[in-house]
Amino acid sequence: MVASVLAGCGGNKETETTTKKDAKNIEFLAFGDGGYHPDYPKKKHIKNPRNKEEFIAKEKEDWLEDYRPIEEFDHAPIYMYPNTDIATEQTGASAVGNAMAEVCRTRECEFALQLGDNVYPDGADAKDGKDDQKRMDDLILKPLLPLLTENPDLVIYSALGNHDWKTSRKGVELQTNWMAEQPNFHLDKKGYYQYKMGEAGNDVEFFVLDTNMLLSAKPIYEIPLNPDGSEMELAEAKSKGIGELETPESHESPVHGEDIVQIDWLKAGLANSTAKWKIVYGHHILWSIGGSKYSEGHVLRERLMPMLCEYADAYIAGHEHDLELLTDDCSLYLADSTRPPLPLIISGAASKMRGKHTPFAQQQEKRYPEYDLLWSKSFVWGFAHIKLDNQADKLDVEFFTTPRDLSNKLVPEAKFSFDRRN
Repeated sequence: MVASVLAGCGGNKETETTTKKDAKNIEFLAFGDGGYHPDYPKKKHIKNPRNKEEFIAKEKEDWLEDYRPIEEFDHAPIYMYPNTDIATEQTGASAVGNAMAEVCRTRECEFALQLGDNVYPDGADAKDGKDDQKRMDDLILKPLLPLLTENPDLVIYSALGNHDWKTSRKGVELQTNWMAEQPNFHLDKKGYYQYKMGEAGNDVEFFVLDTNMLLSAKPIYEIPLNPDGSEMELAEAKSKGIGELETPESHESPVHGEDIVQIDWLKAGLANSTAKWKIVYGHHILWSIGGSKYSEGHVLRERLMPMLCEYADAYIAGHEHDLELLTDDCSLYLADSTRPPLPLIISGAASKMRGKHTPFAQQQEKRYPEYDLLWSKSFVWGFAHIKLDNQADKLDVEFFTTPRDLSNKLVPEAKFSFDRRN
């Protein structure tokens, strides 16, 4: 194995150079929030249907309520239910599935990461009278058939999101059982797990988190932003009566310290991993520019960042329905400031799209010197392709989108490269 060759090379630079030259790269897809289709609408949209004009007016009202610039207002493409005037958001799931298949014709796609919210809007066991097996076939499998038809051996390693947890623990179990019967999907029954890819000495170990479980164990306040996009302090929000405590559903709350068990598992796994690369992924973000998930980010950073900064080469998430690339320099967690920043890759636009909050993003840069926004693309459908370059010891990430016209075309957007951190 490569590892034994390196261990026995005694500092022989020629042997080491040859080994690196021959090292195999590892390439994979990362996509999240792909489980939306208008055939499975939210209950509130059934109870309060809107025509196209009303739908757009409501989107604009919500946009302005969040202090977003009116000149940046946009909305997702509209889907009209057949033989009605009822409008809702169009899905990009099939278009993204076709675009990913196109990427894999010119790049290696050895496997894929699915970043949660695989079943919208209420997970399996949604109690809406629809068959759950058909629901998962429609929302998880069907959009990815173009990709899997051309890459029949590709395995998709899935994470759970908040919508997957929406209705019940039975719904989570139904999804894990469904995936266990599929040759192209994997999701551990616990909801979190680890696996390795690649050759010894040039391998990667992935740690898949159930971030919904981690967040459900902690108090999270839904606090509005100030008009300039800055975060309102909790004490001020409480004094104004607008700091709302988010209460998880009873089935979401950790049982017998599940969240602590998961944290201990991650800490031990990262510390003891012998893999060259260590990548952590889960549904929820650590930082983002959407302007509505930042309270969750505060909680999750507190729970995860010390471990990620010490051991990980990247953190990958969905949850925000856009594409983003950020870094955290880990200066709050590491005394050694010479290590590269931690890349934070967000790829949550596989079926839904959302706009960014520009004033919020600008305020985040001012308030948090450790945070850096490198790139983003909002109101798009898209995904990421990632390569672990074992010759250069670089992590390369490419972002792709596909047009709103459902043409399935592939549009390259941006490419970045990061040094291996450990």
